[in-house]
Amino acid sequence: MKSDPKKLVDKNQNLIHSEMMKVVSHVQRDQGEWILHTVMVEGCDVPFKFKRKGNYQNLKGARVNMTYYPETEKVAGIDFEIMKVVRIKRG
Repeated sequence: MKSDPKKLVDKNQNLIHSEMMKVVSHVQRDQGEWILHTVMVEGCDVPFKFKRKGNYQNLKGARVNMTYYPETEKVAGIDFEIMKVVRIKRG
C-alpha cells in the first residue's frame, strides 16, 4: 500500500509536504541496526533526517518529494533544528 502525502498531511497538521527539492548532500551512517540518512537540500540550512534498515540509493543531485515535520535535536547541550522525514521519494 502506497502512502499518499495529502492524506498524511490532512491527518497531521504538523506535517509539511514539499516536491521537487534538489538534494545537495546525502550522508549515510551506521547507527546500531539502522542506517541514519542526513539530506541537505538547496535553499535550506536545516538537515533532513530519516532512518532505514539498509543503505539507500545516493540522492545527491536528485530531485525528491518529501513529507516531514520540524523537530529539535539536542547535541552537547545545544538545541539544533532538524526536519524529521516521514516519506521520501524521487521526484
